Amino acid sequence: MDDAVGTLTRGTAEGGLTTGAVARLLGVAPTTLRSWDRRYGIGPASREGGRHRRWTSADIGLLECMCGLTNAGTPPAEAARAALAAAARDAPARPDEPMSRSRTPSSRTPGASPPTPGASSHAPGALPVGRARRECRGLARAAVRLDAQAMDELLDAAIDKYGLLAAWESVIMPTLHAVGRKWETVGERYVEVEHLLSWHVSSALRRAAAQRAPTAGSGVSLLACTPGESHTLALEALAAGLAQQGLPVRMFGAALPVEAMEEAVRRTGPAAVVLWAQSRSTASRALVARVESIEWGVRGARRRPAVLVAGPGWAGQLPSRALHPSGLAEALDVLAAISRR
Repeated sequence: MDDAVGTLTRGTAEGGLTTGAVARLLGVAPTTLRSWDRRYGIGPASREGGRHRRWTSADIGLLECMCGLTNAGTPPAEAARAALAAAARDAPARPDEPMSRSRTPSSRTPGASPPTPGASSHAPGALPVGRARRECRGLARAAVRLDAQAMDELLDAAIDKYGLLAAWESVIMPTLHAVGRKWETVGERYVEVEHLLSWHVSSALRRAAAQRAPTAGSGVSLLACTPGESHTLALEALAAGLAQQGLPVRMFGAALPVEAMEEAVRRTGPAAVVLWAQSRSTASRALVARVESIEWGVRGARRRPAVLVAGPGWAGQLPSRALHPSGLAEALDVLAAISRR
Protein backbone atom coordinates (compact mmCIF):
# COMPACT_ATOMS: atom_id res chain seq x y z
CA MET A 1 0.00 0.00 0.00
CA ASP A 2 2.86 2.38 0.77
CA ASP A 3 4.22 1.74 -2.72
CA ALA A 4 0.82 2.53 -4.21
CA VAL A 5 0.56 5.77 -2.25
CA GLY A 6 4.08 6.70 -3.31
CA THR A 7 3.27 5.98 -6.95
CA LEU A 8 0.13 8.09 -6.75
CA THR A 9 1.94 10.95 -5.02
CA ARG A 10 4.79 10.99 -7.54
CA GLY A 11 2.39 10.68 -10.46
CA THR A 12 0.26 13.58 -9.25
CA ALA A 13 3.33 15.74 -8.82
CA GLU A 14 4.43 14.90 -12.36
CA GLY A 15 1.06 15.76 -13.87
CA GLY A 16 -0.73 12.42 -13.53
CA LEU A 17 -0.21 8.69 -14.00
CA THR A 18 -0.25 6.78 -17.25
CA THR A 19 -3.02 4.28 -17.98
CA GLY A 20 -0.63 1.38 -17.42
CA ALA A 21 0.40 2.70 -14.00
CA VAL A 22 -3.21 3.22 -12.95
CA ALA A 23 -4.14 -0.27 -14.15
CA ARG A 24 -1.38 -1.77 -11.98
CA LEU A 25 -2.43 0.41 -9.06
CA LEU A 26 -6.06 -0.72 -9.19
CA GLY A 27 -5.49 -4.28 -10.37
CA VAL A 28 -7.50 -3.98 -13.59
CA ALA A 29 -6.58 -4.35 -17.25
CA PRO A 30 -5.54 -1.24 -19.21
CA THR A 31 -8.13 -2.22 -21.83
CA THR A 32 -10.80 -1.95 -19.13
CA LEU A 33 -9.81 1.64 -18.35
CA ARG A 34 -9.76 2.60 -22.02
CA SER A 35 -13.16 0.96 -22.53
CA TRP A 36 -14.66 2.85 -19.55
CA ASP A 37 -13.24 6.10 -20.91
CA ARG A 38 -14.54 5.51 -24.43
CA ARG A 39 -17.97 4.12 -23.52
CA TYR A 40 -18.95 5.84 -20.28
CA GLY A 41 -16.81 8.98 -19.90
CA ILE A 42 -14.91 7.56 -16.90
CA GLY A 43 -11.63 9.05 -18.06
CA PRO A 44 -8.93 11.57 -17.18
CA ALA A 45 -9.76 15.26 -17.13
CA SER A 46 -6.71 16.07 -19.26
CA ARG A 47 -4.61 14.35 -21.91
CA GLU A 48 -0.94 14.80 -22.65
CA GLY A 49 -0.58 16.23 -26.12
CA GLY A 50 -4.35 15.95 -26.55
CA ARG A 51 -4.17 12.15 -26.88
CA HIS A 52 -2.26 10.36 -24.11
CA ARG A 53 -4.22 9.79 -20.92
CA ARG A 54 -2.77 11.20 -17.68
CA TRP A 55 -4.77 10.30 -14.58
CA THR A 56 -4.83 12.63 -11.54
CA SER A 57 -5.73 11.64 -7.98
CA ALA A 58 -9.30 12.87 -8.56
CA ASP A 59 -9.55 10.73 -11.72
CA ILE A 60 -8.29 7.70 -9.80
CA GLY A 61 -10.82 8.33 -7.03
CA LEU A 62 -13.56 8.13 -9.66
CA LEU A 63 -12.08 4.88 -10.97
CA GLU A 64 -11.98 3.40 -7.46
CA CYS A 65 -15.69 4.12 -7.09
CA MET A 66 -16.36 2.53 -10.49
CA CYS A 67 -14.31 -0.56 -9.59
CA GLY A 68 -16.13 -0.97 -6.28
CA LEU A 69 -19.53 -0.86 -7.97
CA THR A 70 -18.66 -3.25 -10.81
CA ASN A 71 -17.01 -5.70 -8.40
CA ALA A 72 -20.29 -5.73 -6.45
CA GLY A 73 -22.13 -6.79 -9.61
CA THR A 74 -23.47 -3.44 -10.83
CA PRO A 75 -23.61 -3.23 -14.66
CA PRO A 76 -20.85 -0.90 -15.96
CA ALA A 77 -23.22 1.67 -17.48
CA GLU A 78 -25.17 1.93 -14.23
CA ALA A 79 -21.96 2.01 -12.18
CA ALA A 80 -20.59 4.82 -14.36
CA ARG A 81 -23.71 6.95 -13.86
CA ALA A 82 -23.55 6.44 -10.10
CA ALA A 83 -19.80 7.19 -9.91
CA LEU A 84 -20.11 10.35 -12.02
CA ALA A 85 -23.11 11.52 -10.00
CA ALA A 86 -21.22 10.97 -6.75
CA ALA A 87 -18.20 12.89 -8.11
CA ALA A 88 -20.41 15.79 -9.20
CA ARG A 89 -22.09 15.87 -5.81
CA ASP A 90 -18.77 15.95 -3.97
CA ALA A 91 -17.11 18.53 -6.27
CA PRO A 92 -16.93 22.04 -4.76
CA ALA A 93 -18.92 24.73 -6.53
CA ARG A 94 -16.96 27.42 -8.35
CA PRO A 95 -17.16 30.94 -6.84
CA ASP A 96 -19.23 32.11 -9.84
CA GLU A 97 -21.48 29.04 -9.88
CA PRO A 98 -24.50 28.76 -7.56
CA MET A 99 -24.92 25.51 -5.66
CA SER A 100 -26.92 23.33 -8.06
CA ARG A 101 -29.65 20.97 -7.02
CA SER A 102 -27.42 17.97 -7.83
CA ARG A 103 -25.06 19.03 -5.02
CA THR A 104 -27.69 19.37 -2.33
CA PRO A 105 -28.03 16.51 0.15
CA SER A 106 -30.36 13.85 -1.19
CA SER A 107 -31.70 10.54 -0.01
CA ARG A 108 -31.90 9.18 -3.55
CA THR A 109 -29.53 6.57 -4.86
CA PRO A 110 -26.48 8.05 -6.62
CA GLY A 111 -27.34 8.53 -10.25
CA ALA A 112 -31.10 8.32 -9.68
CA SER A 113 -33.32 10.92 -11.30
CA PRO A 114 -36.34 12.55 -9.67
CA PRO A 115 -39.56 10.53 -10.01
CA THR A 116 -41.34 11.10 -13.30
CA PRO A 117 -44.88 12.48 -12.96
CA GLY A 118 -47.34 9.65 -13.37
CA ALA A 119 -44.65 6.99 -12.85
CA SER A 120 -44.28 6.96 -9.07
CA SER A 121 -42.58 3.90 -7.62
CA HIS A 122 -45.27 3.89 -4.92
CA ALA A 123 -48.10 3.21 -7.39
CA PRO A 124 -49.81 -0.17 -6.84
CA GLY A 125 -47.83 -2.89 -8.59
CA ALA A 126 -45.11 -0.52 -9.81
CA LEU A 127 -41.55 -1.78 -10.03
CA PRO A 128 -38.67 0.24 -8.49
CA VAL A 129 -36.92 1.06 -11.76
CA GLY A 130 -35.30 4.25 -10.41
CA ARG A 131 -33.33 6.19 -13.04
CA ALA A 132 -34.22 4.56 -16.32
CA ARG A 133 -35.10 5.22 -19.90
CA ARG A 134 -38.75 5.63 -20.80
CA GLU A 135 -38.58 2.18 -22.44
CA CYS A 136 -37.53 0.65 -19.12
CA ARG A 137 -40.60 1.98 -17.35
CA GLY A 138 -42.82 0.73 -20.18
CA LEU A 139 -41.24 -2.72 -20.05
CA ALA A 140 -41.70 -2.83 -16.28
CA ARG A 141 -45.39 -2.02 -16.60
CA ALA A 142 -45.84 -4.65 -19.31
CA ALA A 143 -44.11 -7.24 -17.12
CA VAL A 144 -46.40 -6.50 -14.16
CA ARG A 145 -49.44 -6.86 -16.45
CA LEU A 146 -48.00 -10.16 -17.82
CA ASP A 147 -48.48 -8.65 -21.27
CA ALA A 148 -46.42 -10.96 -23.49
CA GLN A 149 -47.00 -9.13 -26.77
CA ALA A 150 -46.10 -5.76 -25.29
CA MET A 151 -42.88 -7.15 -23.79
CA ASP A 152 -41.82 -8.61 -27.15
CA GLU A 153 -42.53 -5.35 -28.96
CA LEU A 154 -40.76 -3.19 -26.36
CA LEU A 155 -37.70 -5.44 -26.20
CA ASP A 156 -37.33 -5.62 -30.00
CA ALA A 157 -37.82 -1.86 -30.31
CA ALA A 158 -35.18 -1.11 -27.64
CA ILE A 159 -32.61 -3.40 -29.29
CA ASP A 160 -33.33 -1.93 -32.72
CA LYS A 161 -33.11 1.65 -31.46
CA TYR A 162 -30.12 1.51 -29.12
CA GLY A 163 -28.27 -1.62 -30.19
CA LEU A 164 -28.02 -4.78 -28.11
CA LEU A 165 -25.30 -3.54 -25.74
CA ALA A 166 -27.01 -0.27 -24.77
CA ALA A 167 -30.44 -1.91 -24.61
CA TRP A 168 -29.07 -4.59 -22.27
CA GLU A 169 -27.39 -2.11 -19.93
CA SER A 170 -29.98 0.70 -19.98
CA VAL A 171 -33.32 -1.06 -20.46
CA ILE A 172 -33.20 -4.81 -19.86
CA MET A 173 -30.91 -5.04 -16.82
CA PRO A 174 -32.57 -2.21 -14.84
CA THR A 175 -35.96 -3.85 -15.38
CA LEU A 176 -34.69 -7.29 -14.36
CA HIS A 177 -33.13 -5.77 -11.23
CA ALA A 178 -36.40 -4.00 -10.44
CA VAL A 179 -38.29 -7.29 -10.64
CA GLY A 180 -35.74 -8.91 -8.32
CA ARG A 181 -36.02 -6.08 -5.79
CA LYS A 182 -39.81 -6.26 -5.88
CA TRP A 183 -39.73 -10.01 -5.31
CA GLU A 184 -37.45 -9.54 -2.29
CA THR A 185 -39.86 -7.03 -0.69
CA VAL A 186 -43.20 -8.77 -1.36
CA GLY A 187 -42.22 -12.43 -1.16
CA GLU A 188 -43.40 -14.98 -3.71
CA ARG A 189 -46.01 -12.71 -5.27
CA TYR A 190 -43.88 -11.55 -8.22
CA VAL A 191 -42.25 -14.86 -9.17
CA GLU A 192 -44.52 -15.15 -12.21
CA VAL A 193 -43.45 -11.65 -13.36
CA GLU A 194 -39.76 -12.56 -13.13
CA HIS A 195 -40.20 -15.86 -14.95
CA LEU A 196 -42.22 -14.39 -17.80
CA LEU A 197 -39.95 -11.37 -18.24
CA SER A 198 -36.84 -13.58 -18.23
CA TRP A 199 -38.37 -15.83 -20.90
CA HIS A 200 -39.18 -12.90 -23.16
CA VAL A 201 -35.74 -11.34 -22.65
CA SER A 202 -34.18 -14.66 -23.62
CA SER A 203 -36.40 -14.85 -26.71
CA ALA A 204 -35.52 -11.28 -27.74
CA LEU A 205 -31.80 -12.02 -27.40
CA ARG A 206 -32.14 -15.09 -29.62
CA ARG A 207 -34.02 -13.11 -32.23
CA ALA A 208 -31.24 -10.53 -32.23
CA ALA A 209 -28.59 -13.28 -32.52
CA ALA A 210 -30.29 -14.86 -35.53
CA GLN A 211 -29.96 -11.74 -37.67
CA ARG A 212 -26.44 -12.55 -38.88
CA ALA A 213 -24.65 -15.73 -39.91
CA PRO A 214 -21.19 -16.51 -38.44
CA THR A 215 -18.18 -15.33 -40.42
CA ALA A 216 -15.89 -18.11 -41.64
CA GLY A 217 -12.39 -18.25 -40.20
CA SER A 218 -13.10 -16.86 -36.72
CA GLY A 219 -12.43 -18.90 -33.59
CA VAL A 220 -15.44 -20.15 -31.66
CA SER A 221 -16.29 -18.98 -28.12
CA LEU A 222 -17.76 -21.56 -25.75
CA LEU A 223 -20.09 -20.10 -23.08
CA ALA A 224 -21.29 -22.06 -20.04
CA CYS A 225 -22.48 -21.61 -16.50
CA THR A 226 -20.42 -23.40 -13.89
CA PRO A 227 -21.87 -26.58 -12.32
CA GLY A 228 -24.71 -25.67 -9.98
CA GLU A 229 -25.24 -22.24 -11.60
CA SER A 230 -28.66 -21.62 -13.17
CA HIS A 231 -28.52 -17.89 -14.05
CA THR A 232 -28.02 -17.71 -17.82
CA LEU A 233 -29.38 -14.37 -19.08
CA ALA A 234 -26.07 -12.49 -18.94
CA LEU A 235 -24.40 -15.28 -20.93
CA GLU A 236 -27.29 -15.20 -23.41
CA ALA A 237 -26.69 -11.48 -23.89
CA LEU A 238 -23.00 -12.19 -24.51
CA ALA A 239 -23.87 -14.94 -27.00
CA ALA A 240 -26.22 -12.58 -28.86
CA GLY A 241 -23.60 -9.82 -28.91
CA LEU A 242 -21.00 -12.16 -30.40
CA ALA A 243 -23.47 -13.48 -32.97
CA GLN A 244 -24.34 -9.94 -34.05
CA GLN A 245 -20.65 -9.41 -34.84
CA GLY A 246 -20.59 -12.56 -36.96
CA LEU A 247 -18.48 -14.44 -34.41
CA PRO A 248 -19.23 -18.16 -33.90
CA VAL A 249 -20.45 -19.12 -30.43
CA ARG A 250 -21.59 -22.26 -28.62
CA MET A 251 -23.94 -21.52 -25.73
CA PHE A 252 -24.31 -24.44 -23.28
CA GLY A 253 -26.48 -22.66 -20.73
CA ALA A 254 -27.04 -23.53 -17.10
CA ALA A 255 -25.11 -25.90 -14.84
CA LEU A 256 -22.93 -27.70 -17.38
CA PRO A 257 -21.31 -30.73 -15.66
CA VAL A 258 -17.52 -30.72 -15.51
CA GLU A 259 -17.11 -33.81 -17.68
CA ALA A 260 -19.49 -32.43 -20.31
CA MET A 261 -17.61 -29.14 -20.33
CA GLU A 262 -14.29 -30.88 -20.88
CA GLU A 263 -15.76 -32.96 -23.72
CA ALA A 264 -17.27 -29.86 -25.36
CA VAL A 265 -13.90 -28.09 -25.26
CA ARG A 266 -12.10 -31.05 -26.83
CA ARG A 267 -14.73 -31.46 -29.56
CA THR A 268 -15.01 -27.79 -30.54
CA GLY A 269 -11.43 -26.57 -30.00
CA PRO A 270 -12.62 -23.11 -28.93
CA ALA A 271 -10.52 -19.97 -29.03
CA ALA A 272 -12.03 -18.98 -25.69
CA VAL A 273 -14.18 -20.42 -22.89
CA VAL A 274 -16.35 -18.19 -20.69
CA LEU A 275 -17.39 -19.54 -17.28
CA TRP A 276 -20.25 -17.68 -15.58
CA ALA A 277 -20.82 -17.77 -11.80
CA GLN A 278 -23.53 -15.67 -10.17
CA SER A 279 -22.59 -16.58 -6.60
CA ARG A 280 -19.37 -17.40 -4.77
CA SER A 281 -20.62 -20.93 -4.08
CA THR A 282 -20.58 -21.76 -7.81
CA ALA A 283 -17.28 -20.05 -8.68
CA SER A 284 -14.65 -22.80 -8.79
CA ARG A 285 -10.95 -22.00 -9.26
CA ALA A 286 -10.30 -25.74 -9.66
CA LEU A 287 -12.68 -25.83 -12.63
CA VAL A 288 -10.84 -22.94 -14.28
CA ALA A 289 -7.54 -24.79 -13.87
CA ARG A 290 -9.04 -27.93 -15.44
CA VAL A 291 -10.40 -26.06 -18.45
CA GLU A 292 -7.11 -24.17 -18.91
CA SER A 293 -5.21 -27.47 -19.02
CA ILE A 294 -7.27 -29.03 -21.83
CA GLU A 295 -5.29 -29.46 -25.07
CA TRP A 296 -6.24 -30.47 -28.59
CA GLY A 297 -4.60 -30.68 -31.99
CA VAL A 298 -1.72 -32.64 -33.43
CA ARG A 299 1.33 -33.40 -31.33
CA GLY A 300 3.81 -30.54 -31.46
CA ALA A 301 1.13 -27.96 -32.27
CA ARG A 302 -1.34 -28.44 -29.46
CA ARG A 303 -3.55 -25.55 -28.39
CA ARG A 304 -5.36 -24.47 -25.26
CA PRO A 305 -8.32 -22.11 -24.88
CA ALA A 306 -8.20 -18.66 -23.36
CA VAL A 307 -10.40 -18.80 -20.25
CA LEU A 308 -12.57 -15.89 -19.11
CA VAL A 309 -14.45 -15.85 -15.79
CA ALA A 310 -17.57 -13.70 -15.64
CA GLY A 311 -20.21 -12.84 -13.09
CA PRO A 312 -20.23 -11.45 -9.53
CA GLY A 313 -19.44 -14.85 -8.03
CA TRP A 314 -15.76 -14.48 -8.95
CA ALA A 315 -15.27 -11.23 -6.98
CA GLY A 316 -12.43 -11.61 -4.50
CA GLN A 317 -11.34 -15.05 -5.74
CA LEU A 318 -10.13 -14.51 -9.28
CA PRO A 319 -7.95 -17.28 -10.74
CA SER A 320 -4.44 -16.02 -11.39
CA ARG A 321 -4.30 -16.50 -15.17
CA ALA A 322 -7.94 -16.24 -16.24
CA LEU A 323 -9.24 -13.03 -17.80
CA HIS A 324 -12.02 -11.20 -15.94
CA PRO A 325 -13.96 -8.70 -18.07
CA SER A 326 -15.79 -6.04 -16.08
CA GLY A 327 -19.03 -6.30 -18.05
CA LEU A 328 -20.70 -7.15 -21.32
CA ALA A 329 -18.93 -4.43 -23.32
CA GLU A 330 -15.44 -5.50 -22.30
CA ALA A 331 -16.27 -9.20 -22.67
CA LEU A 332 -17.37 -8.57 -26.27
CA ASP A 333 -14.18 -6.61 -27.00
CA VAL A 334 -11.91 -9.27 -25.48
CA LEU A 335 -13.63 -12.23 -27.16
CA ALA A 336 -13.74 -10.47 -30.52
CA ALA A 337 -9.98 -9.87 -30.34
CA ILE A 338 -9.29 -13.51 -29.38
CA SER A 339 -11.67 -14.93 -31.97
CA ARG A 340 -10.13 -12.94 -34.84
CA ARG A 341 -6.51 -13.78 -34.13
